[in-house]
Amino acid sequence: MTKTVINELQWEVLPHPAYSPDIAPSNFHLFHSLSSALSFDTEEELSDWLDNWFSSKDKAFYRRGIEKLPELWKKIIDCDGEYITE
Repeated sequence: MTKTVINELQWEVLPHPAYSPDIAPSNFHLFHSLSSALSFDTEEELSDWLDNWFSSKDKAFYRRGIEKLPELWKKIIDCDGEYITE
């Protein structure tokens, strides 16, 4: 049924690359930004810090992460599914 609708709408179906941690938004954008300051004595301290960190980011921060996905997707395709090395 889905393929029928896609054909009716004349949408181009793009190939989907194999999973790569280089393109996972949470791994690439968010956790990369978090990596500088994660050292806590208790789970509560970590939870409080994460709540504050996430709420300190404006909408543009999250938008940039999403907007980078097509570029990352192309890099994955160009690397034939291998890890991105920069």
